[in-house]
Amino acid sequence: MKRKVLSLLLAALMLAALLAACGETPAGPIETPAPSENVPPSDPSESVPATEPESFDGQWVFDHAVELYYAKCFTLDVYKGGYQLASTADGTTLLIVPEGMSVPAEAPEDAIILRQPLGNLLVASTPVTSLINACGALDAVTLTTTDRDDWYIDEVKAAMDAGKITFLGSSKEPDYELLAASGSKLAVYNAMLTEDVAAQFDALGIDVLLDLSSQEEHPLGRVEWVKLYGAMLGRDAEAEAVFDAQAAYIDELAAKEKTGKSVAIFYITSSGTLSTRNAGDYMAKMVELAGGDYALSDVGVGQSGTAKLEYEAFYDKAKDADYVVYIWSMGGRPETLSDFLARADILSELKAAKEGNVWCTTPDYFQIQDTIGVMVNDLRLMMEAGPDVDELTYLWRLK
Repeated sequence: MKRKVLSLLLAALMLAALLAACGETPAGPIETPAPSENVPPSDPSESVPATEPESFDGQWVFDHAVELYYAKCFTLDVYKGGYQLASTADGTTLLIVPEGMSVPAEAPEDAIILRQPLGNLLVASTPVTSLINACGALDAVTLTTTDRDDWYIDEVKAAMDAGKITFLGSSKEPDYELLAASGSKLAVYNAMLTEDVAAQFDALGIDVLLDLSSQEEHPLGRVEWVKLYGAMLGRDAEAEAVFDAQAAYIDELAAKEKTGKSVAIFYITSSGTLSTRNAGDYMAKMVELAGGDYALSDVGVGQSGTAKLEYEAFYDKAKDADYVVYIWSMGGRPETLSDFLARADILSELKAAKEGNVWCTTPDYFQIQDTIGVMVNDLRLMMEAGPDVDELTYLWRLK
């Protein structure tokens, strides 16, 4: 009897083990333990919380290079965490540090450190100011070397009237006492910066960024410098939009046929000196982008800027040009076609003058750099305009 009971008990144990191995449990009441008072019951609909994104504070991890389509005089690289590193053709390096971030130990030692938000800038270039204004960061500029009455950008004049931007004196002789009192730590100058002014800035502990946009070969290269200023001032997206809008004009013109028209560009100073834009200048390139031919294509080949010519030499080259664009200049601005012709007898013999195709640039033409695409488009509209069209955005017909 005892052996039979033991056999039955052993069989029961073997059956229980077999059921457990198959994932089954013997039938019978199962007691569920009471939930702990300190642990809320789990909700199967809740997902596991995501890991906190890495801030990359103080780290130097390359992400990507900003694509530049036309600009050749600077580069811009983006690093993890929002750091950006800019390098200009003259060897200047800028390290842009996002607000609240520390300077990475691995960053270039010779870089100028620009901590965001960046402000209280001295900007001694009107085209640069136009780029900063175009991306909505004019409030970062507090000092200028252009007097209020010489500005043609309404937003700048309004800021000066409100006391937000102060005239510091000329770029060659700025008021150093006022500059020191301002607390400004960065000056954006053009390539005309003199050694003595640079030395004074160095003594005051003011870093200098030379704007080299005027050295860009392609007109849109000048506009593309907006990406550098947008990066410095935390307006990357706005700067990209400014550039894209101007590039769209050029893309649209590139799809059109050439006009077959020629254009001469020049001006005469109040002292009587005649200067024309060189064939390698960005304004000559603008004529080509607009679908025209530059009439003085053999003057200053490969060179930017202007060249002085004798009146007869100019006439020989420009006499058959379909259009003349006269550059508005201080002391040399003609109000009417009669004023223009009175400057030299040979001007009345120009084909463009005989046909009423002498146009003049507006006064703000060289202060504004953010709308060069519009300026190129104006040149195209000029070459397509009938006699009833007398005014474009940046050009107007002398009558």
